[in-house]
Amino acid sequence: MMLSHTMFSMTLQDTAFDKAKEHFLAGLAHFEAKQFESAEQCFRSSLAYMPGRVSTLVNLAATLLALDKPQDVLGVTADILAQESDNQDALLHRATAMGFLGRMNEALAHFDRLLALNEQVGEFWSRQAQTLQALERHDEALKSYQRAVALDSTLTTAWVNLGSLLRETGHRQEAAHAFRQAIAQGADTELVRYYLASVTDDGNARKAPSSAPQHYVQALFDGYADDFDSHLVNVLGYKTHVLLNQHLQTVAPDRRFLSTLDLGCGTGLCGGLIHPFTKRLVGVDLSQQMLDKAAQLGIYDELVQGDIVAHLRSQVMSNTPPHDLVMATDVFVYIGDLRPTFEAAHAAMQSGGIFCFSAEAASDETHDFELLPSLRYAHSQRYLRALASQHGFEVTLLRHEPIREDQRKPIMGFLVYLRRL
Repeated sequence: MMLSHTMFSMTLQDTAFDKAKEHFLAGLAHFEAKQFESAEQCFRSSLAYMPGRVSTLVNLAATLLALDKPQDVLGVTADILAQESDNQDALLHRATAMGFLGRMNEALAHFDRLLALNEQVGEFWSRQAQTLQALERHDEALKSYQRAVALDSTLTTAWVNLGSLLRETGHRQEAAHAFRQAIAQGADTELVRYYLASVTDDGNARKAPSSAPQHYVQALFDGYADDFDSHLVNVLGYKTHVLLNQHLQTVAPDRRFLSTLDLGCGTGLCGGLIHPFTKRLVGVDLSQQMLDKAAQLGIYDELVQGDIVAHLRSQVMSNTPPHDLVMATDVFVYIGDLRPTFEAAHAAMQSGGIFCFSAEAASDETHDFELLPSLRYAHSQRYLRALASQHGFEVTLLRHEPIREDQRKPIMGFLVYLRRL
């Protein structure tokens, strides 16, 4: 959000002016301190003394965006534009609010108008590009991001988004350059190095990050929760949860488990299939939004928000009765180094228990794992078998077959069933 620091004319001396100025300055201070509710109160108090003052309305609009009140922003910016039809701050805030409300075509029209007024501001091009990207007009978005960073090389968000678009379209060298520029300009180093490794030789196990950043995974699935099931199954042709449970019946026919732990349970797709075959079902996931969806199914005895390895270790430390089934469906695509997971799973399971999971298949068997341009990890069969042997498991079944689709092409993976010794 952009604040306007336009001050009041010092020629006015009446009490209303003094009060308005006092509340205005207090609002600026609260905004800078990220105390947005207090800032809103101050700006509204200032407007009570001097109604319609444009700079105060602009700052109120920025504050309302920070408070996630986009509908209110539309009313405030309409008041500004009624007085100053070309006010750039108002157009920016109004376009942003429309984007928040999902009114992307209207948002784009406002960004176009803004750029017609001033095409020399990189931030305007970057925000227009984000809107074009949301409309899946990727070629146009790419050009706008390039224009943004040409005008202002400090725009970290534009560099990251430019790199991501280039990565998705297979332009790896150009994507790597954009990610390096983002890091140089102060972007989230952990996250952007993860992106960078996916498009460089750092994607192999020698140099790749050991896992995806937790805050990336959490934000990804928090934002994905509402449409997760329908998109995954109907759009991506996802069936791993079905396959994993089908083959489990082959490995353990008619077995009823005492305690099942569903690692990375998401919305409960896999849990819903295993529920009839287990006495107790526990789910753990980084995303609270996904857990809220899983809770609506009413099948889990316990749902825990947290990291899967940390949860497994906590089970041992608290002397929780061991599980006889641990499942992980489409979870290890966000974890490269699986050694801590295998170690913790062994400690949290009883002898004879089953540890089953899916993994994408690495293209090079000489690598333990690799980070792909899709931002997903793939593992070699050699690595998975070695981990099982090293951590007290024997391989009962390992199937190599398609586990999902990407752009209607099958993605090969492994369905692995281990018995805890």
